[in-house]
Amino acid sequence: MTVKPLRLMAEDVSDLEVVSAALQDALAQVGDIHFDAGARTLVVALNRFRWEAAGKRGGERVRSVLQVSGVLAVKAKRLRREPKDAVVSLLSITFAPGEEPGGAVVLTFAGGGELSCEAECLDVMLADVGQAWPTRNRPQHDASA
Repeated sequence: MTVKPLRLMAEDVSDLEVVSAALQDALAQVGDIHFDAGARTLVVALNRFRWEAAGKRGGERVRSVLQVSGVLAVKAKRLRREPKDAVVSLLSITFAPGEEPGGAVVLTFAGGGELSCEAECLDVMLADVGQAWPTRNRPQHDASA
């Protein structure tokens, strides 16, 4: 079965839940997280686990790009900027409403790291940008947690 590359856009919370699910357990290097204040854009390059193509053994990863637009400020909590090749694992993306239509797009990482983007509105895009490759390392979650 061939799985098409994902191209998703989120403009409301229910859309963002779909993007978050697709990015659960995505891996990124700290150096692949970029905030362009002039363009008001946060871009994160990730290696996404393709949950939609996962078999019983292993699965696939694919290079993907997450873009948050309309970003006014970015705050990091328990997330180091160095070394650039340090790997972080994305757990979820949520939206905390603020002054309509804005709020904070919050990226939560394993180990308690967090990146909060104060945004004018909810405007998030996810796109697969490369070919998938096989992996034997299927993400595992503790069912008792």
